[in-house]
Amino acid sequence: MHDKIEIFRVAAAMARHAGTRQALVAQNIANADTPGYKARDVVPFAELVSRDTGGFYTRATRAGHLNGRDGSLRPEIVAAKDALANPNDNQVTLEAEMLKAVAVKRQHDRALAIYRSGLNILRTSLGRGA
Repeated sequence: MHDKIEIFRVAAAMARHAGTRQALVAQNIANADTPGYKARDVVPFAELVSRDTGGFYTRATRAGHLNGRDGSLRPEIVAAKDALANPNDNQVTLEAEMLKAVAVKRQHDRALAIYRSGLNILRTSLGRGA
């Protein structure tokens, strides 16, 4: 039921994005000493949302719909933009990865807060209180 409501769909996509980014940050940190390792990141969530909602379009809510987008907001993995090569041609900077990990934590917390807020609104509308 709640997967049909837009706010829950966006909150779930934001949490999925945060999880994917956290996994990439962990991989980058694990390969911090690997020579030639290229750091990876995901496209920012705001960019994914603006791509998904840019302009008017029909959204496919079932597999049988034609010419519609699924609106799934899947994270897109790309090479890290701000990566600088170290002497061993490694692009991982531990300080930058730690800052990314903090940003991921905040994004995940924000997604959970949006989800909780949506649930509270639904409960209130049903007369069950928050």
